[in-house]
Amino acid sequence: MDTILSDHSISMSDFKKNPARIVREAGGSPVAVLSHNKPAFYMVSPELFEALIDELADREIEDLARRRLNRKDTAVDVDIESL
Repeated sequence: MDTILSDHSISMSDFKKNPARIVREAGGSPVAVLSHNKPAFYMVSPELFEALIDELADREIEDLARRRLNRKDTAVDVDIESL
């Protein structure tokens, strides 16, 4: 059995009938679109997709900052005026 990571789900055939209605009715929440009672894909609103992308970017930046902080003993002093 597959885990459905959404509070809303719909069959593929019902989704195909009117995808825009499904987006509206979900109210911004993700919807699992099922094929043979298994998640085929998750449909998300543009706003939620953008929020997910922003969160991933923030996590990448945080990871980079942590790696650089772990290497701060190899940092070189730079005079901003000489650049």
